[in-house]
Amino acid sequence: MALTEKRNVSSKLNPKRPKIDIESIVEGILGSRKRANDVFDILESLRSAKEKDVISAASACSKLFSTLLERKDLFIGKLPDEDEALNGDYSAEEKYHIFMRHRYNSCVEMLLEYLHHEVHEVKESVLSCLMKFAAAEGQHPLEDMDWSEHYSFPRQLIQLVVDNILSKTTDNSLLISKFQEYLEMEDVRYYVMSSIRVNVSAVLLHVYQNNVFTLMSSINMPSQESELTNFMVKQEVFLVCLYVFQLPVSMYKKVLVILHDAVLPHMIKPTLMIDFLTAAYDVGGAISLLALNGLFVLIHQHNLDYPDFYRKLYNLLEPSVFHAKYRARFFHLVNLFLSSSHLPVYLVAAFAKRLARLALTAPPTALLIVLPFIYNLIRRHPSCRVLIHKPTAEDALEDPYVMDEEDPVHCCALESSLWEIKTLQKHYHPDVAKAAMLINTPLPVQEDDISEVLEITTHELMERDLKSETKSVPLEFETATELLRGGDVIKQHFSLV
Repeated sequence: MALTEKRNVSSKLNPKRPKIDIESIVEGILGSRKRANDVFDILESLRSAKEKDVISAASACSKLFSTLLERKDLFIGKLPDEDEALNGDYSAEEKYHIFMRHRYNSCVEMLLEYLHHEVHEVKESVLSCLMKFAAAEGQHPLEDMDWSEHYSFPRQLIQLVVDNILSKTTDNSLLISKFQEYLEMEDVRYYVMSSIRVNVSAVLLHVYQNNVFTLMSSINMPSQESELTNFMVKQEVFLVCLYVFQLPVSMYKKVLVILHDAVLPHMIKPTLMIDFLTAAYDVGGAISLLALNGLFVLIHQHNLDYPDFYRKLYNLLEPSVFHAKYRARFFHLVNLFLSSSHLPVYLVAAFAKRLARLALTAPPTALLIVLPFIYNLIRRHPSCRVLIHKPTAEDALEDPYVMDEEDPVHCCALESSLWEIKTLQKHYHPDVAKAAMLINTPLPVQEDDISEVLEITTHELMERDLKSETKSVPLEFETATELLRGGDVIKQHFSLV
């Protein structure tokens, strides 16, 4: 059969056309070049309005063109125009290769379009087909190699897949979760990251931003350094996303949650994140709390000098911190930042006093964290014991401490006392009152382990109180033994009467 120049692959199918055996067509094409034109039947099925037919056709295309790639039956190199090739001075074999290469390109274009299909099963099926093509192109490149051992990767195909997955109109989180299985391969990870860098633009659409973040957070970097020898990720990818996008609050939080352990350890220059993290730290609220993780890494591991860090940390201590979703993480990090014995005493006293003042309106779950936290600060810095022993009237009006002062240097904490803890000794919750009573006795040297109470919730606290063991109270010292016998005597008495 002679090769035709083109056949119209239309989406308007003839409803009276009998159903074709697509698997037999694939076998026929692979078995004889004379049946090459039957490839149009497969491509026409790929245009079907029925999801089952599309999935079946995608599977057939996967088998057909992967085999043709393996056989090297597709044209390799710069592809000539099809009309020119069929009428030009090419051999029959070359014309066959050119013809099939054009059909392969048409198939890829249609599959990329189906990545925007409304049915997830269709998108998942065509994604599997496209990634199988990528694997086949990697082993059997469609480009002319400079030398036989030159490494080739289907960058263009991966770029097109990434471009279409990062939709600006559709949330592709489910499709990206399927794509994640291919990201386990090191070369795919690298080129996907490169494709994201090329794809990223100043698009403010929330759907697009969410797709970019979902895809990037799906990339799991190898944990061992030995696994990184043949793999290098360019940190510009993440930086472009952070600095180009105007991130909404929800996206800010998602990025900051994973930044310290999923991004910074794998960056060549983590200090490039200083501007982003300091800007996030200045936002306030939950975003500032989450930025602490990244700043902690930069300060302790990369010698970041942040002169106003403790002043800003001090101002994060406000009533809302006790109700924040990230309360446990915040207090864990604050505990680390205040663990150094070289901190000035006025700074530690300011944190202890501010926490004590906030404790007056804090819920019981927060108080079970705050009180041991304050005690640990005093243990680490004995000079702060003056806050316990200084005689001060238990009246906030006479307290020299200035709660509204933003600078811990000028808040006069050392001139005050921790009378707030004395007040908490009358708290309605017995555990809080018991913890507050410890300030009346010399504090032991060993610090309290606050990790056990960081995650405690109000529900857990109530469950613990309700499940507390009740002690049996004796109602009488001697057990009554003559009661029933006494009843018989009474009966005898009434019978005589």
